[in-house]
Amino acid sequence: MLAGCAQQPKMESSALPATASAAVKVDDVKLFSVNPAGGLPQGWEPMILLRTKKQTQYKLVSKEDRTVLHAHAEKASSGLMQKVVIDPEARPWLHWQWKTADLIHGADNTHHATEDSPVRIILGFDGDKDNLPFADQILFETAKLLTGYDFPYATLMYIWENKAPVGTVIRSNHSSRIKMMVASSGTNGIGEWQNFARNIVEDYEKAFGEKPGKLIGIGVLTDTDNTGEAVEAWYGDIRLMRERGMLAAGEGRGNITEKGKGGSLVVGQSE
Repeated sequence: MLAGCAQQPKMESSALPATASAAVKVDDVKLFSVNPAGGLPQGWEPMILLRTKKQTQYKLVSKEDRTVLHAHAEKASSGLMQKVVIDPEARPWLHWQWKTADLIHGADNTHHATEDSPVRIILGFDGDKDNLPFADQILFETAKLLTGYDFPYATLMYIWENKAPVGTVIRSNHSSRIKMMVASSGTNGIGEWQNFARNIVEDYEKAFGEKPGKLIGIGVLTDTDNTGEAVEAWYGDIRLMRERGMLAAGEGRGNITEKGKGGSLVVGQSE
């Protein structure tokens, strides 16, 4: 469902967990920065959406005196994910960093054929699927039959969009249970680190019109499979906090600006 898998061949690796009981009991997000450069971060695993698609290449690198995750996609789509069990009401503030060398020029996430983004943060939430409309239940069951995997009750993505304004909620063309929230838009900030603090409870309520269940999965995804383009991007540490706080040492320099009603905090640093 994250990439139209309800109509595609079987996945060969795990997706975000479907329920809290299926998730590893991890109450914090493993940081990229505590790992040495080279290889993949400890506690994260490949999220291969479709075995028929070329995979995005991920690798930890040393950049600006710290370890970050580098992503390179060329006609590719796959991610990295970590299973967690976290109460979003207790820790509603999601802090993360990302940086992209360029936009995907042909991308437009409001259209199925061009639904790509240089950077995505993916959140999977638990919930009672029996309370969903019958059409959504059938879609989940169909996806499971075709792929062999369950999917979260709801998926919220933060994306970089070419045109849609920051704060815009875009429904996925694949499912009403996947919503994309624009965190960055347009060319502003290309080549710079952008640091965010988003209240995921408020954003979930805006996107789905209800309170969120347990957070059961966190992922990153850089994808260019629909447009066929190439893009290079980087991800800094992802944290969940009880309160909106300041950035950790070394996580960004420059002027702080506010964006959007959802509490987006952005710090940019030019190369």
